[in-house]
Amino acid sequence: MAVSRALRRFWRSYSTVSSERLRFCIVGSGPAGFYTADKILKAHERAEVDIVDRLPTPFGLVRSGVAPDHPDTKIVTNQFSRVVQNGRCSFIGNVLIGTSISLAELRELYDVVVLSYGAESDQALGIPGEELAGIYAAREFVWWYNGHPDCRNLAPDLKSSDIAVIIGQGNVALDVARILLRPTSELATTDIASHALAALEESSIRKVYLVGRRGAAQAAFTAKELREVLGIKDLFIEIQQADLSKTPVDEEELKSNRIKRRIHELLSKAATSAASVCSPGQKELHFVFFRKPDRFLESDCRSGHVAGLRLERTILKEDAGSGRQIAVGTGLFDEMECGLVLKSVGYKSRPVDGLPFDHHKGIVPNVQGRVLSEASGDALVEKGLYVCGWLKRGPTGIIATNLYCAEETVASISEDVQRGLVTSSSGLPKPGRDGLLQLLDSRNVKIVPFGGWEKIDSEEKRRGSLKNKPREKLTTWQELLEVAAK
Repeated sequence: MAVSRALRRFWRSYSTVSSERLRFCIVGSGPAGFYTADKILKAHERAEVDIVDRLPTPFGLVRSGVAPDHPDTKIVTNQFSRVVQNGRCSFIGNVLIGTSISLAELRELYDVVVLSYGAESDQALGIPGEELAGIYAAREFVWWYNGHPDCRNLAPDLKSSDIAVIIGQGNVALDVARILLRPTSELATTDIASHALAALEESSIRKVYLVGRRGAAQAAFTAKELREVLGIKDLFIEIQQADLSKTPVDEEELKSNRIKRRIHELLSKAATSAASVCSPGQKELHFVFFRKPDRFLESDCRSGHVAGLRLERTILKEDAGSGRQIAVGTGLFDEMECGLVLKSVGYKSRPVDGLPFDHHKGIVPNVQGRVLSEASGDALVEKGLYVCGWLKRGPTGIIATNLYCAEETVASISEDVQRGLVTSSSGLPKPGRDGLLQLLDSRNVKIVPFGGWEKIDSEEKRRGSLKNKPREKLTTWQELLEVAAK
């Protein structure tokens, strides 16, 4: 919070820091992009801001990542809508950087380019059998049930087996477990995609295993998410008492971390209060600690499909470099049957041509949001190029984390503006929005303005009202673009 207070003092001293007409382009319309746009508009009274996104719909992970049964989290889109309705701000959807237009071209058109397009790929486990059918990234599954057009046709097989394994124990892992286990009658009144609801209504999945490399004291989910999944009606919970035992190092970790201590308390309470035997027809959630996947096992009767996985038992050892407890294999293995695997082991950002990128960290090398020309060494700052959000710091934090991240990046921009570091070297004004629209039109790119999104929004709400849902999402590229163009 000390950093935040320092930034707020900066904003007071830099309020409307520049009256010069500067043209900004923000790539990515998730929380990081919108918070950045809001801060720029407030700090620069004549700034023109264009928010560009590859999708025809704005709001990024608020629309495609937040679980359908978390409507309160999505209210932030009202704030974001007010930002883009500012006369100096625009949303330009259906524009893919690297295909519709290059990063180099954007930098020619705008005084400042801020990249905030997040992380739309996934970390791989790198173990044998990962290519088998029935194994998905949790991100794909989340996009599928949230109606993202890229995963409309994912069609995960929820019928061939009654067992699903989720690898990872963060909030996304709990989200997908909850969607698999929660009664579909409760999901039916959310904005879950209709194709996903239909599949879940016919699902055979009855047992879900949440597998983590470390112990209950190190679980990465939050207490709020844990309480939600533990509160699912008529759900059998299994947590081995042995997995809840604490080492002296665990005790020290929990003593200094109230949130982790609360999570451990919730897991301990669930373990002691749970029924000893599962009732017939009851769905089950099993927390599996101190295991790491070693390989996936192929089905004998369904060639190319997953039928289980081999897990190596782990113990915790202190890492000399970080001081953290890390999981190391013991050489002892167990096998687990399953027909569906969801890998929730982390999101990963992708670079675009012309963008410096640290492949090891999965981020753009930067100092307080200023993009560096190299990931290490005596790197130079890339003039007029900035970064925010997961692309800047990695896939961590909650929606509000992006607010502080945007404050830091825009503080760097404002400082550079005041020092005269972002003005055109030719002295001529950059073309900005007019130049971008002309270039895209010459390439026959059918952009979706914010008015197009409002048509999509209106149609989704109309369809939802017919089914007692907040909205019925349009889930194909063709339908989204057709409605936006009406």
